[in-house]
Order: sequence, then structure tokens, then C-alpha cells
Amino acid sequence: MNTDQIKETIARIFPDVETVICYQQGFDKIHATPYFISMPEQIDKLIWNPLCAQNLTSYLPSIKKKVGIVVKGCDSRTIIQYLQEGLIDREKVVIIGVPCTGVISVKKVLREIGHQPVVEVAFDDSGNIIVTTPEGEKTLAIADICPDKCTTCQYPTPLVYDHLIGDPIQSDKPKEDVYEDIRRFDAKTLEEKKAYWEKELERCIRCYACRNACPMCICQDSCIAETRDPHWISQALSLREKFMFHMIHAVHLAGRCVECGECERVCPMDIPVAKLKKKINAEMKDLFNYEPGVNLDDKPPMYTFNVDEAKIKEHKL
Repeated sequence: MNTDQIKETIARIFPDVETVICYQQGFDKIHATPYFISMPEQIDKLIWNPLCAQNLTSYLPSIKKKVGIVVKGCDSRTIIQYLQEGLIDREKVVIIGVPCTGVISVKKVLREIGHQPVVEVAFDDSGNIIVTTPEGEKTLAIADICPDKCTTCQYPTPLVYDHLIGDPIQSDKPKEDVYEDIRRFDAKTLEEKKAYWEKELERCIRCYACRNACPMCICQDSCIAETRDPHWISQALSLREKFMFHMIHAVHLAGRCVECGECERVCPMDIPVAKLKKKINAEMKDLFNYEPGVNLDDKPPMYTFNVDEAKIKEHKL
């Protein structure tokens, strides 16, 4: 799975970089976790397999030294968005791109094995994961337990990189299917949509994991969810306050969400919060023909202003 090539590339870019951000085995066999390599002797602990689902780029805006980073296709969109918004210095990032054949959703795997303890994990050449639990082995097709974002992925090969590990991969997913789930949801009545989100957001515990994992949530200490000046929302666990937080979060990401799915991956209550951002992205695509994190030369729509936008008939409202 290209692991040796990644290690060789990292060894070559030292000492040009001070740190390389990649993956290592997590606290158990089913989890990978971010790994920061600061010296070549640490490279051997690096792993690369479908467990490596996290978007590591969220560390980049806060690191001032020159770093290397391992990215998948979806992760690379974050880097392009950062560059469009001037949040990172391209000269201080060495990008090691790895074409992605799919990652797993740990939540889906755990559901399939009945939340049994995971003793061992292996992958075969047919696109399967073999999970061993105290009750035995279970073979699952990665295509069946991947995150929802992977089912319509258009960019398995990184869109920006300095070193590409392996051959580029072309997406085999139809472009017209990317927003099909949004179109189906839009076909519901307003009452049905309201009932859906009331049921989903009622489970929110306001832990802010979705915000903390989002690579494009960059307000940090001045986040509206916690600031008291202005005091837009309280800490109350009412449905109204939960709605306010998630609507504000989604609107702050208008034209900026790169659909990496981190918000949904980390949600402990399994709320489909990425659907809110995807709906806005669908509107951005329709109104401005803009897709976040795809073209380095693009200007995010919220960074521009035209009195008469071509597709917005505000004077007819």
C-alpha cells in the first residue's frame, strides 16, 4: 500500500522540513492516529492503509515552521482552500500526495461487528477488511463500510502535491451523483425537513467536536459558540440553541467547506452534520459555479462582491 515509498520520500525531505505529519497505529487495531515525525529515526512507526481517514491538514495553519504532510485527494482540497484564503504559506509546506483507494468508517465497522473488541485487522487485495474479534473473523468490503463522502468522491488523487506516491487514480463515480442526496432531501416538504432536523439535532450534546475537527473552522478563540461579546447564543441545551449553533457553523463555511467529512466522522452522536454544509455547497455550485478547494486560481465567492450577481435576482424579490 505504498507505505515504503512514503517512508523513502519522507527520509529524503529531511532535513528540509522540521516535522512531517502522517499516521501511526492508534490505541487499538481499528484506529489510526496523527503522527508527527521530527527525526528520520521515527519513520518506521508510520502506517498507510484504509484506517488513515483523518484529514491531517487542519494542523497546518497553526504551524509556523516548514513541515511535510501526507495527504489524500480529499485532504488536498483543504490545502488549496487554505492557499486561496491566505491561511498558509505554500513555501513552508511540502506535500506528499497519495492517491486514495478508499478509507473506512470506524463507526460503520463497529456496527457491523456488534461493537465487539477488535483483536486484529488486515486488508486483502480484493478491497476487503478482515476484522478479528473474540467471536471470530468477519470480512467486510471497504466499499460497504466507507464514509459517505467516498461514495461520490471525484478527487481520489491529490490536486496539489510536491511528491506523488504511486500512479494517479481517476474517479469512477458519476459527477451527477455528487449532490443526488441533497436533491432527494430537497424534494421533501418544509414540515418533513423541519421534523428531520429536529430529530437529528435534538441528540446534539454541544461538545463542539464537529467544530474542533473542521479544518476550515479557524476563528478559534473568538468562536461565536463561546464568546460572550457579542452573546449570540447561550450554552443551554435547548433545541433552539442547538439549531442556532449548527446553522451559524454551516453559514460560516459557505463556499469554504471542502467536504472532507471530519465533522461527521468525529460526531459522538452520529448526527449527519455534513449534510448542512453539502446543501450550501450545492447552492454555491449552482449560483457561482464554484467548488471549494479544487482550483488554486479560483476566488471564493464570499471574498468577492458584485452589485448584480449573474444568477441572483435579488431585485425581483
